[in-house]
Amino acid sequence: MPRLLFFYLIRRIGLGILVIQFALSVPVVLAYLLSSLPAAAVRGGLVWPAVQGVAPTVAYVALPLATGVATALEFSRMASEGMIAVLYALRLSVWAVCRPATALALALVAVGYLFSNFMAPLYVGTMQDVLNVVRNSLNHRMLEPAHFYTFDNGSKTLYLERWETPDIAANLFVRQLSTEKMEEQIITAAHAEFRRNETGVIVALRKGSVQTRPLAGGGDVRLSAFDEYALVLPMQGSGSLPPRTWRGIYELRPGEFMQQLAAARTDPRLLAEWTAEAAMRLGVPILAFGHTLLAMALALTFGNVTGRRGAGGQLAIIAIPVVHIGFLVLLQTLLRADARFFVLLAALALMEILISAFMLSKLNSPNKTSARSRQKNRLDLQAERARI
Repeated sequence: MPRLLFFYLIRRIGLGILVIQFALSVPVVLAYLLSSLPAAAVRGGLVWPAVQGVAPTVAYVALPLATGVATALEFSRMASEGMIAVLYALRLSVWAVCRPATALALALVAVGYLFSNFMAPLYVGTMQDVLNVVRNSLNHRMLEPAHFYTFDNGSKTLYLERWETPDIAANLFVRQLSTEKMEEQIITAAHAEFRRNETGVIVALRKGSVQTRPLAGGGDVRLSAFDEYALVLPMQGSGSLPPRTWRGIYELRPGEFMQQLAAARTDPRLLAEWTAEAAMRLGVPILAFGHTLLAMALALTFGNVTGRRGAGGQLAIIAIPVVHIGFLVLLQTLLRADARFFVLLAALALMEILISAFMLSKLNSPNKTSARSRQKNRLDLQAERARI
């Protein structure tokens, strides 16, 4: 294939992949955020960290689908415009016509592995940190008036009557327990200003009182008033999101992830979870190559390469999403039930590649035969002219 035509087809398919990838990723990310985050998360500034945590995972999962659909659209277009017939007339084989899309698909497989094994594990923990803040009300701008909130495993209880500004509350109530001093404190204040520092939140209380009494019961109750009082809360600071006490297997780097296999083998449930994550990291990116071969095989086999309109070319555009979504559904359901289904999913992915390659080879054989026939006819014609 001429070099200019090779890069022209790569640019055409690559532009289609970018458009489809954007069209697929943005709605999925927004839908996930809308279902996972409350409206108060916007006030708390949690939307951008959540996008960072979700986008790399959505990107590598949607990339094979975008690659296959863009290839199907481009080959269907070339077939409907008669470009495939022209390329055949230039004595290009089926494999030569498919070479630009195949090279681009292999490059995108490498990009998919970069995202699935490095980018996604690096950023997916940010989304879990955001969910930790949301579920445990660790952002002061997400606190609703007239609700009780607990922190530090129930050692602190907070209640506010209303918000005067996004950072200043009126009529705050705090109950905190100290196991070291074996005492309970009840703090009330007319106004409370929430100020973030690098590690947490400092609440500046004004015009209130502190009531202290022993936890064991009995003893004197001490009551003191204050004009200003400072209280530290373990909430989201300005520097980073609050740390979590756990770490998911999907957050592990490649080396750490492989080291977890020995521990996962001791528990079937852990092994199923590890296998499902391994299939996502190792199996999903290679689908970009398989979907590309399938799209080209279906478009060239059932599409009308003479330039006449036909419905066969639409089959590839419909088949790619069905195959991709079906693979993801089987991956998440079967593997989480039993890790041994990994063999079945690997066989299905390999079958897609082999069947597509077989269909393309069958298309290539008649092309070679017709080329030999044309060459034989020319030789016979030359011989006939020489004899005459």
